Amino acid sequence: MSVIFFLIGCSVFIALIFLGAFFWANKTGQHEDTYTPSVRILFEDEAAEADSSEK
Repeated sequence: MSVIFFLIGCSVFIALIFLGAFFWANKTGQHEDTYTPSVRILFEDEAAEADSSEK
């Protein structure tokens, strides 16, 4: 039974680390760019076509 409490404590600790990383990413402005993701797929498609023509 004590192992279960230990594992629950470890999982809560890891969850708090991920929550802190999420808040840090939001605070530093990682999610500010809303334009680039909408056009990023266009750049990837052009690169994929160039790679397939070289083979």
